[in-house]
Amino acid sequence: MPRNVVFVAPFPIETTMRFVRAASKLDDVRLLGVCHTPPEGEDARLYHDVVRVTKPLDLQDVLDGVEVLRRRHGQPYRLIGILEPLMVELAEARARFGIDGTRPQVADLFRDKARMKDALRAAGLPVARHRLVTSEADARGFAEEVGFPMVLKPPAGMGAKATFRVSSLDALLRAVQGMRVDAGAPVLAEEMLRGQEHSFETITISGKAKTWSISDYLPSCLDVVENAWIQWANILPRELDAPVHDKARAMGFAAIEALGLDSGMTHMEWFEKPDGSLAIGEIAQRPPGANITRMTGLAHDIDPYRAWARAVVDNELDAPWTRKYAVGCAYLRGMGQGRIVQVTGVHEVHEAVGKWVMEAKLPSLGAIKADSYEGDGYVIVRHESTDAVRAMIKKIIETVKVHYAE
Repeated sequence: MPRNVVFVAPFPIETTMRFVRAASKLDDVRLLGVCHTPPEGEDARLYHDVVRVTKPLDLQDVLDGVEVLRRRHGQPYRLIGILEPLMVELAEARARFGIDGTRPQVADLFRDKARMKDALRAAGLPVARHRLVTSEADARGFAEEVGFPMVLKPPAGMGAKATFRVSSLDALLRAVQGMRVDAGAPVLAEEMLRGQEHSFETITISGKAKTWSISDYLPSCLDVVENAWIQWANILPRELDAPVHDKARAMGFAAIEALGLDSGMTHMEWFEKPDGSLAIGEIAQRPPGANITRMTGLAHDIDPYRAWARAVVDNELDAPWTRKYAVGCAYLRGMGQGRIVQVTGVHEVHEAVGKWVMEAKLPSLGAIKADSYEGDGYVIVRHESTDAVRAMIKKIIETVKVHYAE
């Protein structure tokens, strides 16, 4: 009998569908979907059955969708998804239906950034000093402790979204007032970490990280969010044999054990501080965004989507990750607002680096400027040499220009 695997995938965007396709190809799997908008065309055939819901990020709709599929096809074997806002809901549904996988208390620990940092600190791991602010008095007290600048973010935030820095007490108090912070609507205040920002990815099986990867953000995520014109980059260096990489690996593995993840993929942001010490920004129990999943596959010459699916469905590591290449992604953005009216420098970049381009999405003329830090397009390159990748990324960022008009 095939195993019933329920994938909660609200919308059929390409990023999500890569994971859905991978799950559908696993042995002995009957893939069932809970969606707001089911996929069309060839992707519609990936699911054996689909239940449509109106609020796919709400627990009740997830429960209702799974219950309908359970009645039609029998007990689900796994309940999976990749969206961070769904991790707690999926865990609650697993507990309700007796499905193996990440438990609610673990999912909540990953999702609640304040509790996450408390748990990491209790395990002896380096994290930014932080406080869950519920009043102006809390804000003043934390400012006296850590000074400025500091970072404000929602307690259940995702990456750098809805995150911003404040550089004075007046700015902090205005933010607290403007956000109507109180005991029922707190905000997470953090010491601002300085230094080179990186990411750390793993495949974890039965509570133990089995393989790992590191990338470099250029510049930091917060700088990118605050400056919508910056064409930034992420680079996976081929070499991971420096002492800092060993320290990051030990820190990342310990963080996963401290938070209690069983099986899945993790994405951790961490800082290499000017004094050489390391600190964890935050960690999520999901595959990385911003094309890092795709880049991880290219760097190791594996299928990263299948690797995730094998971990969460089969509880197995699909293949060893041997770093064979350096990979870089340049994210295309520009100054100004409005619609994209022109993209220049594309031909020149194609002539210079085209043979090493693995994937690209050029900005669409007429489209409104994206409000995401990922920008309006991207170019991914791969080469055996890290220096060559860095040079190609520099060429792309300095040459391709996106122009807008109101």
